[in-house]
Amino acid sequence: MEEIIWNRKKVLITGGASFIGSHLADALVERGACVHVVDDLTSGRLANIEPHLKSGRVTFLEGDLREPGVTRSAMKGVDVVFHLAADHGGRGYVDLHQAGPASNLFLDGLIFWEAARAGVERVVYASSGCVYPNYMQTDTSKEIYLREEDVKPPHDADNMYGWAKLMAEMTLQAYHREHKMRTASCRYFTVYGPRGVENHAVIAMIARAFVRQDPFEVWGDGTQIRNWTYVDDIVSGTILAAEKISDGTPVNLGTMERVRVSDAVRMVTEYAGYAPKIRLRPDMPTGPANRVADNKLAAKLLGWEPKTPFREGLRKTMDWYFATKRKEDVHSALDTMLTAR
Repeated sequence: MEEIIWNRKKVLITGGASFIGSHLADALVERGACVHVVDDLTSGRLANIEPHLKSGRVTFLEGDLREPGVTRSAMKGVDVVFHLAADHGGRGYVDLHQAGPASNLFLDGLIFWEAARAGVERVVYASSGCVYPNYMQTDTSKEIYLREEDVKPPHDADNMYGWAKLMAEMTLQAYHREHKMRTASCRYFTVYGPRGVENHAVIAMIARAFVRQDPFEVWGDGTQIRNWTYVDDIVSGTILAAEKISDGTPVNLGTMERVRVSDAVRMVTEYAGYAPKIRLRPDMPTGPANRVADNKLAAKLLGWEPKTPFREGLRKTMDWYFATKRKEDVHSALDTMLTAR
């Protein structure tokens, strides 16, 4: 495998002002890469990359990559593309909105086509645990770990968002076979950490604790199982995938730590220092009952394993949230954010 010397590379991060994208920008700047970010700022924030903009280490274009000419212009002179831009949101958005995520089919196809046209060396794609079959994730009494090879016919992806992610993975494999483009897909599992937003479960829990919500609302019955993965671990795995995978192989990036929603709520409220009543909301979107990655392939191919246990990452995230947010702002935005982008 050809070694990537990052300080000689021009890197494009689509969606690079977003939660995960901005952390990826941090890591690539640290490695010496010349980073260009394109983001339409529908979910990203310039504040996330502001220090790099001021230092000149990152250049930025505000734009929608689906608009004519934007993607072609962004690809000029680029060596490596990290494609994170997407029409996305948390569980409420994924379940309740299908037209928006459907536009990812067009967006992803355009990114890959223009990358091939421009002679980009490699494309690394932010895929998702949503590509896994829903029928495998229904029984919370089973200790299930989703393996990469479980994504096979009959496909049963998670809503339109999951189907678009699956189609993008397949497209990148085809581009490798037919155009010899170096490609990789990273299946992210329930990412959380500083700069996260309230439309995802962990940040929503923290937001509820921040405003001292009582009763504390929990979507579903609280028995859902997840493997929340800290953003620094996701970023390190994504960069390793760029360095070590070239044939479009998808790889899980997720901890194998199994955490019930009810246990996560308990950790959040304990660290916040209060004991609210719990109000279960089985009428609200909950997603799969049992979604946890098997990360053995990432260990084998990348030498990657997550470093941050959930309890430690949760505390880091809560410390950030409580230090940077204002209660009145969170109060006014929380209900809307839970079902929005």
